Amino acid sequence: MATLITLRPPTTSNHPESAFTAPPTSWLSGTWHVTHSTLPMWKSKRNVTITYKLLPPTTSSPASDTPTRLDDIVSYQTLSSPKVKTVTGIDTPSGTHTGAWDWRGKGILMIASSHWEVLGYGDLEAGHQWAVTFFAKTLFTPAGIDIYSRRKEGLGESVLGAIIEALAKVEHESVRKLAGEIFEVRRD
Repeated sequence: MATLITLRPPTTSNHPESAFTAPPTSWLSGTWHVTHSTLPMWKSKRNVTITYKLLPPTTSSPASDTPTRLDDIVSYQTLSSPKVKTVTGIDTPSGTHTGAWDWRGKGILMIASSHWEVLGYGDLEAGHQWAVTFFAKTLFTPAGIDIYSRRKEGLGESVLGAIIEALAKVEHESVRKLAGEIFEVRRD
């Protein structure tokens, strides 16, 4: 049976925003394995994970007026070292766009920022979850796509193939081009 996957264009495109329902932050929370990507920085890394954790509302305004924020921890190893490195930041919803987030680094990375969006997500058998994210170009990185899986072993061939096929059909020239540049991120 073929897997049907539908993805939306990024909100940064000139296309009208689709009827996309973003994943609830509770669904997004937790650890994700980056199994495939187009971002060059992951070619020299392995065991890349991203952990999102819901942050409490800020004390400067009532909880109902405070947008949901996520603690964002990226962990990885280089191809030749057992040492785990981390990059931490805070994700804040990006304006009125659903599923779009603005990341700001913590500590010495406080000067760094990026914009990312969920283009699609879903649940497979036995609670296996997946997500496709788009990262806008920054001063340090080109625009790119990551494919997330809750399981370290990643997605099956049919699901991965359906995601790449759906990326190639997104009404956004950059995303369609990136669909042909997907590579597997090493996991061991």
